[in-house]
Amino acid sequence: MEQASPLRERAAALIHMLRAEGKRTPSLAMIKSEREIAGIREAGRVNSLVLDAVAAMIGEGVSTAEIDNVVMRETKRLGGKPTCLGFQGFPRAVCTSVNEVICHGIPDERVILRKGDIVNVDCTTTYGGYVGDASRMFIIGQADAAARRLVRVTEECLALALAGLGPMMPLGDIGYRIARHAHENGYTVVREIGGHGVGLSMHEEPFVSHVTAKEGQGMLLLPGMVFTIEPMVNEGSRFFTCDKRDGWTVRTADGRRSAQVEHMLLITEGGYEILSR
Repeated sequence: MEQASPLRERAAALIHMLRAEGKRTPSLAMIKSEREIAGIREAGRVNSLVLDAVAAMIGEGVSTAEIDNVVMRETKRLGGKPTCLGFQGFPRAVCTSVNEVICHGIPDERVILRKGDIVNVDCTTTYGGYVGDASRMFIIGQADAAARRLVRVTEECLALALAGLGPMMPLGDIGYRIARHAHENGYTVVREIGGHGVGLSMHEEPFVSHVTAKEGQGMLLLPGMVFTIEPMVNEGSRFFTCDKRDGWTVRTADGRRSAQVEHMLLITEGGYEILSR
């Protein structure tokens, strides 16, 4: 039997009070215990180490299959398991999304990274029964100014979402900040795919939208929530297609480039903690 969790007990009392005031709150199931947070923190640490190994080898002439091999090897060396492998039939250990691929790109020996490419490597690791999740953008060689700007603005979107993040902030403010900055810079944001709760499994509640029309919407964030923020920012149209052949690869509908950066976060009583990046 799991030990009592003071964090969850405080959250339960706060949820009861806030709901009595008519406020939207997470369910208690979205609040992790101290023991769970410790395990998720370790999984996040290992996940970041795997992405560090990718950062050390990625470059011009590297195939996305080689990236997958490094993720598989390093994850096993660290004592973890690649969560993506076999998830709903996904065939590889990591997602590698190049240029116009928004997400869920399948590593392939035939996809060779070339100078000017931008690539998102999305890594999820199971360690000690808990899950860590994050993704990084990489610019291969000397990319054009438009590619560099797209990646920079996407990183700025995430930084703005983190500014002031903490308990009692409405969940929708994350999407409001991301969408406003992206739109001000002439980009669009994917609406249908967003961040998510994580830690005990790969995808949990809540869904974290990266597009919100105005501030102050959505449930209030409370200490003990663990979720990802992972804006997908497109050069052109926000619309996308899913490859009918492999059932996974999501591409921009107009063939223009997309960028994504993902952090896994814990809401603390004083703000937030990045668990994997």
